[in-house]
Amino acid sequence: MTDREAYIILNLVSGIGPVRLRKLVDHFGKPTRILEVSVKELSSVYGISGELATEICAWKEKTGYEKEFSLAERAGVKIITKIDDEYPVLLKEIADAPICIYVRGELDPKNNQNIGIVGSRRISNYGRNMAEYLSQSAVFAGWTVISGLAFGIDAVAHKAAVDAGGKTVAVLGGGLGRIFPQEHVGLAKRIIESGGAVISEFPMEFKPNRNSFPMRNRVISGISMGTLVVEAGISSGSLITAKFALEQNRQVFAVPGQADNAQARGCNSLIKQGAKLTESFDDVLEEFDFLPGFERKNLEKGETQEETSDDVPALGEDESKILAVLEKGETSADTVSAETGIAPGKLLALMMQLEMMRKVVQLPGRIFSLKRTMKRDIK
Repeated sequence: MTDREAYIILNLVSGIGPVRLRKLVDHFGKPTRILEVSVKELSSVYGISGELATEICAWKEKTGYEKEFSLAERAGVKIITKIDDEYPVLLKEIADAPICIYVRGELDPKNNQNIGIVGSRRISNYGRNMAEYLSQSAVFAGWTVISGLAFGIDAVAHKAAVDAGGKTVAVLGGGLGRIFPQEHVGLAKRIIESGGAVISEFPMEFKPNRNSFPMRNRVISGISMGTLVVEAGISSGSLITAKFALEQNRQVFAVPGQADNAQARGCNSLIKQGAKLTESFDDVLEEFDFLPGFERKNLEKGETQEETSDDVPALGEDESKILAVLEKGETSADTVSAETGIAPGKLLALMMQLEMMRKVVQLPGRIFSLKRTMKRDIK
């Protein structure tokens, strides 16, 4: 047996988590040794009860490891352990990193440009619009959207990322053999087909429970450079994700909401506590401009149109039409669509791209305006 196989088997033992396993590995030297020693030897380790020691020693009879390996293989799921090169670099940094990650799809272990976008299951139209806008903006900026495949903000963020042609990763609170909620099986399939992934730290047929969702939340924040809370009540599970992000020394962002909206109280509270108030994805990018590998593509912060380098892509005909309309002043997306003849869906994508190029800004109510620093030389 290899150490890799031992990690997968130990992940199947009820009662074994990242912290306890680390204690066992520190004591016995390697994971394979843990599966060879006696109950007495195991229970001598601090934090390992006699009951758990007995459970570990019965791994051949109780874990169903052969069935687990078979299920994963038949489902096209790859099991990645902490000692594998494919294990996500960012996730490995957290104190209680998962023992294993089950992956269906493509997960780039070295990609650091991940943003967690989370929020309430019960959302307002404002929350939905902001989740779509920020998720699509993240995609156009070259970031991967991480969320939890739940109803509400999570599903909106995943779908917006896929619709924008980007990658997104769904972190589940149960096994990949039991996609939860079942209503999102189709969305999970789209995520995988678009080059993203659906992942979990739980065995294939593990049923999600009250404890597994907070565990899922720490993975969302752990695999992300920052966590963005779009809309959340004061007791929302999204605030748990934000708490994990802070503990993991990651940045927390929050979208402000109306003071009289119960679904905005969680975000407003986060902002009071120091989370960065976020109105556009530009606010996220500003936090990471100074880090190596996170420089803005093509445009340096604060540049005007004339100051950009020669490698900035030229504006297309549609983009020029949009800017010409905005020259007249702040304008709604519907008006721009009507005056340019650009379909609403395509228009939104173009607007996002222009925002990333720092040529336009979006105001509340889907109103757009030229970036004030941009010099007016549109022909």
